[in-house]
Amino acid sequence: MNSRERILTTLEHREPDRVPLDLAGMQCTGIHINAYRNLCRYLGIDAEPILFADVIQQAVVPKKEIMDRFQVDTRGLYPLTSHNWNIIRRDMGDYYEHTDEWGFTYRFPKDDGLWWSQAKSPLDGLTINADAINNHKWPIADNPERIAALRTMAEQYRAEGKVVILKGLCAGLFEMAQRVRGMENTLCDLLTDPANAGLLMDRILELKKAFWNMALEELGDVVDIVAEGDDYGTQESQLISYRTFRDLFEPRLRDLIKTIKSKLAKKKKPGEKGYIFFHSCGNIRPFIPDFIDMGVDIINPVHVSAAGMEPADLKKDFGDDLTFWGGGVETQHILPCGTPEQIREDVRKNLTALMPGGGYVFNTVHNIQAEVPPENIIAMWEALQEFGKY
Repeated sequence: MNSRERILTTLEHREPDRVPLDLAGMQCTGIHINAYRNLCRYLGIDAEPILFADVIQQAVVPKKEIMDRFQVDTRGLYPLTSHNWNIIRRDMGDYYEHTDEWGFTYRFPKDDGLWWSQAKSPLDGLTINADAINNHKWPIADNPERIAALRTMAEQYRAEGKVVILKGLCAGLFEMAQRVRGMENTLCDLLTDPANAGLLMDRILELKKAFWNMALEELGDVVDIVAEGDDYGTQESQLISYRTFRDLFEPRLRDLIKTIKSKLAKKKKPGEKGYIFFHSCGNIRPFIPDFIDMGVDIINPVHVSAAGMEPADLKKDFGDDLTFWGGGVETQHILPCGTPEQIREDVRKNLTALMPGGGYVFNTVHNIQAEVPPENIIAMWEALQEFGKY
């Protein structure tokens, strides 16, 4: 099988020749620039020039030499967004500062900085209401410049037999509301002023839909997977109650996914299908049945160390309806700090749980972080080669 055949087979819950591998198909399945440079140095490959998938997370798009070396089956399309476009940093002494097209201010420490962290939210301190929302300067979501170079890239990736994934405009409704208002304000808004919290989410939803309608009109026929997401989980439970999710988020997510799937269906050739990839970290188990019902095809990152996210149980309960994408190795402790044998055993355990019957794509739990040594990345990949064959 070539890469595209391999992934499309597993997405249809059939077993391909081997478990497919993703690296940097979207901005949460990639590698931090520090780990990437160390890996390139270890392999004798020049890391330059660096192409960022996400400057804020410092996640890079690996060079073709790396992608071929590790037999990566995916290729990501990265539209121009606030995370990779018009990032003009200001020197503030001990740190750099940058304000993006949404009005979010980020800072990056000069000494030992690993990523940009949000320091200011544009509607923090304001009473949330229709006037505050309408008067904010929002980005132009459907600016065609965002995708100007992507069709040629997609056609090239397809010609190479790869699956093509298209990233969206921004983070999820909950995450973006927090970035606009600040996390504390947003969590209070959801409980004390759900009507105006909903107005803010409606504005973000409107921008998302405008982007997808524009992007998929041009790219829908050459894109296999569309990446969306929203982070609802913590290590132990959820950031919001299930009732809040059902009342405020589920109807809007359903609307968004319906919009995307409808647009994809209009652009696809007979017999072809487009898939919805949904990223949500932590313990999201209570929300999974809703994700399935609203049309999500793929769940990422399979946060195997979080409560409720035991891989074998997830596969048993939801494996007929969802493709699991990620969870191949635990990335908080084992991948950065474990021995090659510990990594090998963790990969074996997770593959044993997730790969039977198809419906699985290998990736780490979120990005490979800065401190991960190249030897451990190699050990992870070698374990996939050993245990990932059907």
